[in-house]
Amino acid sequence: MKKIYNFLLGSALVFCTGCSADLLDIDNPNEVTIPTFWNKAADAEAGVNACYSALYKEPTWMRWLSFRYDLSSDEGWSSSPWIELGDWTRFLYSNYNFNEGNNQHWEYFYMGIFRCNQVLKYVPAIDMDDTEKKQVLAQASFMRALWYFQINLLWDKGTLILEPVDAGYRPKDATEAEIWAQVEKDLLYAAENLPDSWDAENLGRATRGAAKALLGKAYMQQHLYDKAKEQLSWLIEKEKTGLYGLIDNWVDNFTDLNENNKESVFEIQFDDKNKGDTGNNASMATGFQRTQFYAPSGIGWGDGKARRWLVDEYLKEKRIDGGNDIRLYNSILYHGFSLDFPNESKKYYNIADADADEQWNNWGKDPEDCYIRKYNTSYYRDREDYFARNNYRIIRYADILLNYAECIVETNGTVAEAAKYVDQVRDRVGLAKLKDSRWAACLNSKDAFLKRLQMERTLELCFEGWRWGDLKRWGMLDTQEGINELKSRDVDFNNFVIGKHRRLPIPQYEIDQSDGQLTQNPMY
Repeated sequence: MKKIYNFLLGSALVFCTGCSADLLDIDNPNEVTIPTFWNKAADAEAGVNACYSALYKEPTWMRWLSFRYDLSSDEGWSSSPWIELGDWTRFLYSNYNFNEGNNQHWEYFYMGIFRCNQVLKYVPAIDMDDTEKKQVLAQASFMRALWYFQINLLWDKGTLILEPVDAGYRPKDATEAEIWAQVEKDLLYAAENLPDSWDAENLGRATRGAAKALLGKAYMQQHLYDKAKEQLSWLIEKEKTGLYGLIDNWVDNFTDLNENNKESVFEIQFDDKNKGDTGNNASMATGFQRTQFYAPSGIGWGDGKARRWLVDEYLKEKRIDGGNDIRLYNSILYHGFSLDFPNESKKYYNIADADADEQWNNWGKDPEDCYIRKYNTSYYRDREDYFARNNYRIIRYADILLNYAECIVETNGTVAEAAKYVDQVRDRVGLAKLKDSRWAACLNSKDAFLKRLQMERTLELCFEGWRWGDLKRWGMLDTQEGINELKSRDVDFNNFVIGKHRRLPIPQYEIDQSDGQLTQNPMY
């Protein structure tokens, strides 16, 4: 059910910043203004829907953000013929104002923040049901925190705007710590006032669990593992009630066939009904566009690929039944995949079973030609376009289990206790428990367990947008030892400069218009 985004506002509301006094002080009765709009409960609902609609823009998870998180990490790389686009996944930043790699992330995150700030500013004065009002404000708080979370992941700082501002605003520095503090404040409020779940007409809205999950992740990025564990434990306890849990069929997390299930903590409600642009009107496109850029050339654009080391890592361990890890089959398309999975379909988009062995097993002389299969739509069509209907799962319960295991050992819990939560994830795909696996030695110490957990996370969550944040949290981007490990898997890290490339440059145009109040990141 994808009902919550009606986009009632259009550009008239979401971009308005003041009243429309004109030469003769005559207001246009057909123009929506702040005084004429924020008056009733329906306005509050429309306002918060506009907060969600910011998810349906190319620079967010619809398209370009995956390039930042998936392809800049050691999981993927870009072979795009658009050289500058590829360079921004290879730590080669020359034009700090490159739109698709930098400017648009900044602009659209702050556009989303502006919409949230409108709701948080004007809804408190509306005469409406108190519970409904708190839920509207809590959703806006969650969404604002979600955007500020991304700002810290990408730039390590930003500008902190908590009220609607007009075109005369000049950005000024806000530290990473200041932004994390606001993220925490917003998510604590959201968790207190959001429901555990919504009815069928409102599936996809932020819930208490989504707020607690994101708050736990925010604490983890700051190494506040005790606080993170407290938040994540709420979701773990809810598994007993059936609110959260792992679904049986792992691949159902990435198709449109079983969306908003118990494994989903927060997901974007994509669909392929509107096939226009992504403007700000009722007909704006709401399709998932990443699939077009990750599918092989001729089917899609082939701009984003997987690193071969991931394939080899999956193949190191067999399932209990002797087969290969089904997550590999459903995550990566690579030379020889049909030989490794003889009982699975060879069909892939417009390539039929009969042609698959010749087409794929003899395809590509470069072993790095491994395509990202996760979220592909070959199960219902022959080629990609810009309108995939798969929901994108920003946070799912498997991620929570693995985060919780990390928190346990980082707060002096036992490795054996933490392993239980990793084993849940492994059991679901038919792998042995850690103690019975080839990785049993990882249970001998905290350090060994955490190192194994790093690999367990990428095998479960690759190309789901969390690897970059993980690498930052684990300190792998801050030491030569960490960079050497990443270089061994991804040659793009030969370009990585410690102290510089763990963060993007602030867009130069923002620096230029700040009157010296917003400063550039170190070493840029």
